[in-house]
Amino acid sequence: MRPKRFTASGFQPKHFLWAFQDGIATITLNNPERKNPLSFDSYKELTGTFRALRADAEVKVVVLTGAQGNFCSGGDVHEIIGPLTRMRPRGLLAFTRMTGALVKAMRACPQPILAAVDGVAAGAGAILAMAADLRFGTPGCKTAFLFTRVGLSGADMGACAILPRLIGQGRAAELLYTGRSMTAQEGETWGFFNWLIEPDQLLHETLAVAQRLSEGPTFAHGMTKAMLHREWDMGLDQAIEAEAKAQAVCMQTRDFKRAYEAFVAKRTPQFKGD
Repeated sequence: MRPKRFTASGFQPKHFLWAFQDGIATITLNNPERKNPLSFDSYKELTGTFRALRADAEVKVVVLTGAQGNFCSGGDVHEIIGPLTRMRPRGLLAFTRMTGALVKAMRACPQPILAAVDGVAAGAGAILAMAADLRFGTPGCKTAFLFTRVGLSGADMGACAILPRLIGQGRAAELLYTGRSMTAQEGETWGFFNWLIEPDQLLHETLAVAQRLSEGPTFAHGMTKAMLHREWDMGLDQAIEAEAKAQAVCMQTRDFKRAYEAFVAKRTPQFKGD
């Protein structure tokens, strides 16, 4: 599902908040009374939004956050978990494929995605943070891949593939087997969080990073993200060849020429993403 007539400046989603300014789109999960859980509809709308962003030149960077002190508590207990216990196998598989489609859409979205994580990031909320490109947390935030605590596998929405690459196999295995919360300090030390920021500065500092990225070569950023994803399954020789081809494409862009001309003129390059 893709938002109809998607334009960043005019987009009005139904299931989360959207703000767009200076090339930065901010998605805010907004059900703070229940710690911003996901519903069937918000899953679909988020997936459609990230898919639409693949063809949107206005948006340079995406910031993903939650309202009022929490990131996301995962699948809504009443709107998702309860109905799942009554579904037939075909419906369950359709649901798990739908949730995985959101992670696929985030990873295929060429814009860098920055997650600003405060409070609780649990279950699918932890997955959303994991699927982002950069993660900024607060000193008190807690991240829990708690699927085994409700009788489910830790293998959910790509967790067994992505999480070990972020924090290592042993640490990922512990979190996925036990479902315990990873503290913010563990997350920073292990490489899950890029850095920790005080809650009152979290969104401000995340947007500052987003602004710096939005002023950079967005085509090259998209290529970098694509290659980080594609090279997971490549051997070194194959990866070097793939990067040679990717870099040769980037060398044909106007941004590359602008950077050279700016260097010669001793000024800051003005990238335009072409």
